[in-house]
Amino acid sequence: MIEKFFKLKENGTDVKTEVMAGITTFMTMAYILAVNPTILSAAGMDKNAVLIATALASFVGTALMALLANYPFVLAPGMGLNAYFAYTVVLGMGYSWQFALVAVFVEGIIFIILSLTNVREAIFNSIPTPLKLAVSGGIGLFIAFIGMQNAKLIVNSDTTLLTYQTFKGEGFHSVGVGAILALIGVLVTAILLVKKVKGGILLGILITWVLGILCELLHIYVPNPDLGMYSVIPTAFISFNFTSIGATFGQMFKADFGSVKILDFFTIMFAFLFVDMFDTLGTLIGVASKASMLDEDGKLPRIKGALLADAIATSAGAVLGTSTTTTYVESASGVTEGGRTGLTAITAGLLFLLALIFSPLFLTIPSFATAPALIIVGFYMISNVVKIHFEDPAEGIPAFLTIAVMPLAYSISEGIAIGVISYTLLSLITGKAKENKISVLMYILTVLFILKYIFL
Repeated sequence: MIEKFFKLKENGTDVKTEVMAGITTFMTMAYILAVNPTILSAAGMDKNAVLIATALASFVGTALMALLANYPFVLAPGMGLNAYFAYTVVLGMGYSWQFALVAVFVEGIIFIILSLTNVREAIFNSIPTPLKLAVSGGIGLFIAFIGMQNAKLIVNSDTTLLTYQTFKGEGFHSVGVGAILALIGVLVTAILLVKKVKGGILLGILITWVLGILCELLHIYVPNPDLGMYSVIPTAFISFNFTSIGATFGQMFKADFGSVKILDFFTIMFAFLFVDMFDTLGTLIGVASKASMLDEDGKLPRIKGALLADAIATSAGAVLGTSTTTTYVESASGVTEGGRTGLTAITAGLLFLLALIFSPLFLTIPSFATAPALIIVGFYMISNVVKIHFEDPAEGIPAFLTIAVMPLAYSISEGIAIGVISYTLLSLITGKAKENKISVLMYILTVLFILKYIFL
């Protein structure tokens, strides 16, 4: 039955590989179960309720991805979008979190319509292959950068904005040791992969976590909540209290629109829509490219089902009580482990459900233990850039800008925007528009992106 539904042999995989890939993907993105409640609680939302909503929305979206598209992509409430939700819409503009959930819900409905009418698929297919390859490379740098930040290998600097961890000073036994453990984790994971050990990325996470536990027991690693470094030793393993979901479930229907400015609503909704659309497209392009899922024309088969799963999950997540649910770039970790079908997604989705019961255990895994996985995945994804013809400036320069902007602007969608604008304008001005097959949609996207920078 599993073979018939997921077509494992047709995709060159097996049950063991898919399950291992699903576990790996879950482990690399389980941090969202801790981070999302923390961010949304700043908007006044109940932390436990958001945790439950996050797990449920992730399961719903991921299950839909498996059933509608049979792809190994995993969904969860998106980073960046949750920050916009809490810090801009609620704290900055003064609207209630219930109102913000309505904006997310409406965005999801519009996404569903766009997905059913092939608009999103047309946008995906209109992006030239060099930009798709650049997106994959850019996401690789971006995800490695996130991993280094999570491990506090890269930290803020008053003089250079960012700098490398100093490994000395007052916080050495917390931040410093955590960063060192992350570096050890990268080395361990790399050795496992060189030796072709199956599940090397997942083993790297677990080994790094165990080393962290040993360091804490020996007082080499000392938790310091003020520095964002917490105990890595589990104090509880299970919890069956799910009643707090009532604090967010369906609360969007109680939003007060009495003082809402209609222009503000459309601006907020469009911002969610815009970022989600291009983050999702960017992730699908990047991960699918890495997994060699694109056809000879650079198109992703069954993309309509993938986009529809993403859209439905967004609206469902809003009802449950969380910000925009989107396809995660961390799906690349499972793809790197050999995941090729929806069985990978289903495995990860079921683990999100299990996380509801074992949340005290899962939330104990430190960010410095998952960081090596993100860094290694970044290495794998950047390999696609060798297929870009950098000797042709018309193709190479926009690709380079796409790759560079994603980590520097901390945004997949900004990288896509700069790439699309530069590719179109350079081709048009140099007379290569016809040769580079610039589509009508590319021109439309270019205009929309430019208008975004002018008015938003």
